[in-house]
Amino acid sequence: MTTKRFWQDPYLVDLDTRVASVDRPGITLEETNFFAYSGGQESDRGTINGFEVIEAKKVGTEIIYTLVEGHSFSVGDEVRVSIDWPRRYHLMRYHFAAELVLELIYRTVPGIEKIGAHISDDKARIDFVLESNISPILGEISNIANALVRANLEIRSAFSDESTERRFWLIEGFSQVPCGGTHLRRTGEIGSIQLRRDNIGKGKERVVITLNDG
Repeated sequence: MTTKRFWQDPYLVDLDTRVASVDRPGITLEETNFFAYSGGQESDRGTINGFEVIEAKKVGTEIIYTLVEGHSFSVGDEVRVSIDWPRRYHLMRYHFAAELVLELIYRTVPGIEKIGAHISDDKARIDFVLESNISPILGEISNIANALVRANLEIRSAFSDESTERRFWLIEGFSQVPCGGTHLRRTGEIGSIQLRRDNIGKGKERVVITLNDG
């Protein structure tokens, strides 16, 4: 099973490791800093020894990396894994903004059901089952979320069950939430949060999250 270094250090850009298995054009690695799509968060982009990764797929607790054709990797080969850091950092910021907003919506609308989410490097969205318009609560949700950002609180991440790779994030005095994404160190890194509502069909509401560095 690949050791997920993106959990130990989500700020790690380059990693030297070895190839664990080969099933061309796919490979697995002994260790990785390259996140694969999970929980709505898009996969990283990057290279393995200069070969572009065209897909990172999570299969159980393993990650299979599909590379562009032409590689001749063998088991045991030393490789360098390099991620697109600016994109990863945007993903981390949008991911945690969505985490804060989701937790605050759960508190504001008890029993609301989340039915989908997607985190990209320029926006995030969360979809809910809800018969009423969600817009009236978004102003207060935004105010509280941005207060948490301005407080620059520490974000801690750890395993709740290492054998099954179950993880959580924790902000003391706010919440502890199960999550296996890549997390920031502090809330102040997120930037200013803006929220808007999209109507995606009868009985469904979408909250779109964008960020402002300034």
